[in-house]
Amino acid sequence: MGTYGSRAQKQAQVLMLGLDGSGKTTLLYKLKYNESVVTVPTVGFNVETLDTDRSSPRLTVWDVGGQRRMRPHWRHHYTDTAGLVFVVDSSDERRLNEARKELHRVLRYDSLKDVPVVVLANKQDLPGALNPEELCLKLDLRRVCEGRAWFIQPCSATTGMGLEEGFRRIVYLMKTPLKQTQEDIKVKMRSKGFSITAMKQALLCGS
Repeated sequence: MGTYGSRAQKQAQVLMLGLDGSGKTTLLYKLKYNESVVTVPTVGFNVETLDTDRSSPRLTVWDVGGQRRMRPHWRHHYTDTAGLVFVVDSSDERRLNEARKELHRVLRYDSLKDVPVVVLANKQDLPGALNPEELCLKLDLRRVCEGRAWFIQPCSATTGMGLEEGFRRIVYLMKTPLKQTQEDIKVKMRSKGFSITAMKQALLCGS
């Protein structure tokens, strides 16, 4: 996301969660180093710092293991989290119900109330991957994210497609009040000639 010289810049903690095999660690290293690396399931966590633009805080990204035995430990990382990134393998429809349950469980915690969420629909480069609209419905994002700023971003950890956009979006949501994010979407879509129905649908699916 760009690297600048030394400067005084605030930092914000972003928590990256998702099931094991969703591609969290792969996409983090692709974003950080622009390298495709072969990873093993994360036991514990990885931490990387991502630079943003000069007016935004640097992101300290906590990539926490998604194996079943690791998930009870996720809650230990909720305190001081400014933004949540939840990674989903959009090519593995068999585990979407499991991913939905885990995401909903995470968002019920009081310590994450009002924290903005970006869902990364990973592995869009694979055959049969569900698109963001389909995932929005299957994950029931409209209901579970009601009252908070959120967005779903298609991406690929192997090609890098959509990764920077996803993290730019979490920075934007962290900096911008919820009402303003919704108004920005309306203004942008109006300028492109979208209908009222299309604008409503976009607001429902966070895009």
